[in-house]
Amino acid sequence: MPTEADRTGPAPGALLLCRAVPGAVAPVAHLLRERMQLTRAGDEWSVLVPEGGPWRDAGEPVDRVVTGWATALAVGAPWPVLALWWDADHAGFTLASGFRRPVGFVWLASGVPVGEEEAMRTFAARVGLDPVLDLQALDQLTKADSAADARTRLRGLLAVLARVGVSLPPELAPGEPADRLREAAALQPGSLPVAWPGWLEAVAERDTVDHSRLGPWMPWTGGPRARALALAQVAAGLPLIAWGLRRPSGGWGWATAGALLLAHGALGLAYDVTHARD
Repeated sequence: MPTEADRTGPAPGALLLCRAVPGAVAPVAHLLRERMQLTRAGDEWSVLVPEGGPWRDAGEPVDRVVTGWATALAVGAPWPVLALWWDADHAGFTLASGFRRPVGFVWLASGVPVGEEEAMRTFAARVGLDPVLDLQALDQLTKADSAADARTRLRGLLAVLARVGVSLPPELAPGEPADRLREAAALQPGSLPVAWPGWLEAVAERDTVDHSRLGPWMPWTGGPRARALALAQVAAGLPLIAWGLRRPSGGWGWATAGALLLAHGALGLAYDVTHARD
């Protein structure tokens, strides 16, 4: 006899793949103020498994939430972020990289593609996949296939991404409930929880961060360039928030990105002030 989950489809969930090691992702991810679990997803990739409060408790669409998160993480870091998401009716992905417009693709729960083929080509180029062989594999995901539902499409996407080093633990399968995914992620070697520690703790944490992994772009690495970058992030964050809030739809992600830039800059300035006499 079918269960309620069988009748309604999978509960909303998401995975955020970052092309960076966990030590570089953690100090950026906690600024999202969402409880997550962070673990490796390959030699040069990490995966964030969110608790999912915005869609579980506030009823926000999961795709809009994770697009905002991915955009926010990508504009505050030198590496791209790939969000995989699913709900009862759809599944898809969004790739964010820097200030470029995010690109993604969507399938109905049955696996019927509703995205644009051009998006797949753009995605392949930005991730660094082979423009011939890998793109052919991605093109198959844009074609009708009665034997492939949305979950199968996401697994096919991950199979192609293995060519650029993505290796998700088998327990972190798209479509699984968020609580089960977080439990599985917590059991992985080197896994760590990510949560907002508060401003004072966040500033203090800068002293424990391996700056060589983060790169000179980070606003808390010290020096005049870092101070100027922190000010620039604050200046860029404010109009992004305003622009995102003015948009009738789809602006949530840009508002979130602006908020993260603002938080980054403010954190960098706070670090600069507290260490001015060191």
